[in-house]
Amino acid sequence: MGTKTIGLDDEAYERLSAEKREGESFSDVVKRMTEAARTDWRRGFGKYDGTDGERLERAARASRKRRRAGLAARQSEVLDALAGDGDDGPRRSDDEGDA
Repeated sequence: MGTKTIGLDDEAYERLSAEKREGESFSDVVKRMTEAARTDWRRGFGKYDGTDGERLERAARASRKRRRAGLAARQSEVLDALAGDGDDGPRRSDDEGDA
């Protein structure tokens, strides 16, 4: 297969270089990017490919885990507060005046 030389301005080169993955040639980058543009956008809408999708899924899982842990801790605090220290009812804050 032959090769061609093309000219790019600095901005175009920087953009192309930013898309380049480890071990990928500039030809590989151009082929990958133009293949993505040729496919029907509706087929992959809302999906991530490769490592991006996996990283997003891991981050979402970790976020849900932290949220559950935080919720469990808050529920425990509320239940402890409602149980009180042997009081006959819930505590009244200092802001509440006698009516």
